[in-house]
Parts: sequence; structure tokens; C-alpha cells
Amino acid sequence: MSKKQKLINKLLIAKTFKWSELATLLKLLGYKEIQGDGSRVKFDNGDPDALINLHKPHLGNEMKTYAVKQVKEKLKSGGLI
Repeated sequence: MSKKQKLINKLLIAKTFKWSELATLLKLLGYKEIQGDGSRVKFDNGDPDALINLHKPHLGNEMKTYAVKQVKEKLKSGGLI
């Protein structure tokens, strides 16, 4: 199983997901990370409808549950997972 598929599986079933894992997965899915002001980060794959806007976690590397849910919904609606 590829690294990309392992990360997709973890995203879909795990209760926690690390920021570093998300950045790696999105890069493997063709997204480019764009640093914004402060902790704001955009992930862009060239499709305006697939743009992902997030805040990096402040304490630690664990993403908030709502942020993981938003990413899952965006990737599912775009047919990427």
C-alpha cells in the first residue's frame, strides 16, 4: 500500500490526524501549500472550488476535529478520496 493510500485511510477512519500528515497527503494529491498571515495556510491545486483554508494547530501538531471533517468533505466532494 502506498504512502498516499495509507494517509487517506488514516484520514477517513482515525480520530486524530497530525498537521504534518495532512500537509504530506495534500502534497501527494497535487496541492501546493501557500503560507498566509500568522497561522493561516491555504492548500491550492489550481481548482478554485477545491481550495482548502486552514489554521495550523497552535499547541502541538494535532488538528482540530472540525478541521479534519472539513478537509474530508472537501476532498470527497472533489473526488480526490
